[in-house]
Amino acid sequence: MTGSEPAVDVRGLRKQYGDVTAVDGIDLAIRRGEVFGLLGPNGAGKTTTVEILQGHRSRDAGEVSVLGTDPARATRAWRSRVGIVWQDESAPAELTVRETVRHFARYYPRSRDPDEVIALVGLETKATSRIKALSGGQRRRLDVALGVIGGPELLLLDEPTTGFDPAARRRFWALIRSLAHDGTTILLTTHYLEEAEALADRLAVVARGRIVAEGTSGALRERHGTGATVEWTDPDGTPHTERTETPTRTVAGLMSRFDGEIPGLKVSRPTLEDVYLRLTGQEDGR
Repeated sequence: MTGSEPAVDVRGLRKQYGDVTAVDGIDLAIRRGEVFGLLGPNGAGKTTTVEILQGHRSRDAGEVSVLGTDPARATRAWRSRVGIVWQDESAPAELTVRETVRHFARYYPRSRDPDEVIALVGLETKATSRIKALSGGQRRRLDVALGVIGGPELLLLDEPTTGFDPAARRRFWALIRSLAHDGTTILLTTHYLEEAEALADRLAVVARGRIVAEGTSGALRERHGTGATVEWTDPDGTPHTERTETPTRTVAGLMSRFDGEIPGLKVSRPTLEDVYLRLTGQEDGR
């Protein structure tokens, strides 16, 4: 694959399950070395898309190239270049953490050092523990270790930090940044918008099987946000909130009414969560 060729190139991807359209004409291009976030509610088509990219599921229509190969015709050599962490993966319960990671390392021609990977996911103190003795969050960390042990060129992460405590999630973020720095291309699906904003170079929002918006988090907020919110308090203690497309003008007007500081002044721009809920039709709490 040439340096200018995308790591993932998808055109017109479609997948139907009976009368249900899971993926409805997705176009997607992910650059090599990029961390790309795929956001959307449950049932939006994210996992189906990831399964097709990995070669785990067939497609009904569209063109797909992953690391220069159609996943539907993937070879064993191609599969060794792609790592994946599924939502519900779990390793054999009777093996220890170290035994499991070392076992999976043998499947890959250029695997990483098992003890290094165990430490990267924060399981060094559990290396000799059996899988059945791990907590749910610790098992999830092991799933991540198995996804990266092969030193993949492309890493597909389907909601990888579900069940992580805050410290483990931050350690995982550091791992992803390290992998990206070393040139690994990463596709991440997550319900944690803070995580997506912290890690992803670009984001795509999926709703009803289609990509409804794509870009950096800042571009999405600017393009799809709905103005700003200005809050202040009158001298008699009455609070006020105003939605406006011209917050600077609103604040200037308030300055002419107050002698000095404006009590309780707060100007809030739309967050990524605000934009996400609007784009996916959940803004009213549905």
